[in-house]
Amino acid sequence: MSYISDLRKYVGHNPILTAGVGLLVFNSEDKILMQLRTDYNSWGFPGGSMELGESFEEVAIRELKEETNLEIDELKLLKVLSGKNTYREYPNRR
Repeated sequence: MSYISDLRKYVGHNPILTAGVGLLVFNSEDKILMQLRTDYNSWGFPGGSMELGESFEEVAIRELKEETNLEIDELKLLKVLSGKNTYREYPNRR
């Protein structure tokens, strides 16, 4: 069980503050990897929420492996996003 799933047991559908990563993965031809996301049923980038005690780098490595079975060769921070324009409501499957 994940931290978010555990937290949802207590707060239900109320908004919560989370941190996570989104990954831009390029192949040798500079094509970018996208996936059909099951949470929104739309195309998006690999990524996900941080678990307790993880660094952002660890989240990126774990999420890419979980979602694509790929391993990261090189990891570079491109941008940090925050604020009201980045608010996202995830499906709550409790």
